Amino acid sequence: MLLAINANNTNTKFAVFDGDRILGEWRMQTVAARTADEYAVWLSQLMALKGVKPADIGHSIIASVVPRANFNLKLLCTDHFGTAPLVIGEPDCKLGFEVMADPPVGADRLANTVGGHLKYPGPLIVVDFGTATTFDVKDAQGNYRGGVIAPGINLSLDALASATAMLPRIALEPTKTVIGTNTLACMQSGVYWGYIGLIEGIVARIRAEFGQPMRVISTGGLAPIFVGATSVIEAVEADITMIGLLEIFRRNRSK
Repeated sequence: MLLAINANNTNTKFAVFDGDRILGEWRMQTVAARTADEYAVWLSQLMALKGVKPADIGHSIIASVVPRANFNLKLLCTDHFGTAPLVIGEPDCKLGFEVMADPPVGADRLANTVGGHLKYPGPLIVVDFGTATTFDVKDAQGNYRGGVIAPGINLSLDALASATAMLPRIALEPTKTVIGTNTLACMQSGVYWGYIGLIEGIVARIRAEFGQPMRVISTGGLAPIFVGATSVIEAVEADITMIGLLEIFRRNRSK
């Protein structure tokens, strides 16, 4: 079995693969100083609920955009699962496609490129709603062509509340109308429909610049909240990053 780890700025996601099948997925808040022992106690209990034992794990792969967390994530793999993890971005990890952008490129964005190419072979935009909202562009050959990084939704909500005296911290919710009739509704509309406008505007500009028809998918924790609100996004692919990690592992193992 393969343990795949995706460490992002807000959450770290763990998944166990048995072949192509995901046996279990779990998230925990990313804390850079969290020790390998803490990860192991938490993760082993959750794995046990799915009938997975530490000894069942034969391989591991890590994608991380939090460098300070990497040491303990590697230690988790070596000391508690007996595996030498493949780490995206390190010299011995081969991606199997060309990165046509200046390094560094986030490991999760590279995994999205691979996972997206498996399911959508043609030109593709992957919109990832994480701590930042990213747009990643891949061509028909599977190469990473670049992208866009915009402030994440929750970052925008935090900034709106912290920089004003009267506006509260709110949770993002879809609104039926754009025109709000109270402060809360106005804030929710501004953030929600503002992000719809951002998505549609950036996708339109990427397509015009790329010069070819392109499909668009989304992923990330907040992706489902935009389902049905815009025709630009064709599908939500919650596991596209983890699928990409599985494929990167297989490409390296075959070599």
